Amino acid sequence: MEMVETVDISRADGILLPYRGDKSALLKALQAVQEEYNYLPKEALVRVSECLGVPLSETLRVATFYKAFSLEPRKKYCLQVCLGTACHVRGAARLHTKLESELAMGAGDIFSLEPVRCIGCCSMAPVLRIADETYGRVRLDKVSGMLRRYREEGKE
Repeated sequence: MEMVETVDISRADGILLPYRGDKSALLKALQAVQEEYNYLPKEALVRVSECLGVPLSETLRVATFYKAFSLEPRKKYCLQVCLGTACHVRGAARLHTKLESELAMGAGDIFSLEPVRCIGCCSMAPVLRIADETYGRVRLDKVSGMLRRYREEGKE
């Protein structure tokens, strides 16, 4: 039997108040909702459309176009490993494999892993973003310690 997560949509109502009726605020409203829930719940997308006066199809188009948005629940910390050209040349595939291994060994309890095509820090390749922090020139032997620090912070 599949568990269905219920979403407290009243939180979205409060978040959307400053954007009410402002169709040009669609991106800002989606960012605010995602920051609150750590993803974009279906119910919240409907609320965004209603509040801003934007058709639901437009809201969904924007939410699915940008990689920064997720329609699936994410864990507490999102790991984004850049697989763009510069990072690829400097070992991003090995970094991605190392992260997958760490997550399989239990670090996946609070981490989601998302490969991305470019983080915009090519001169610092390979690049890893954890939550809102960007790390450049990431060495494989430092990954376990980095994840451990976030796990310890996550327990607070």
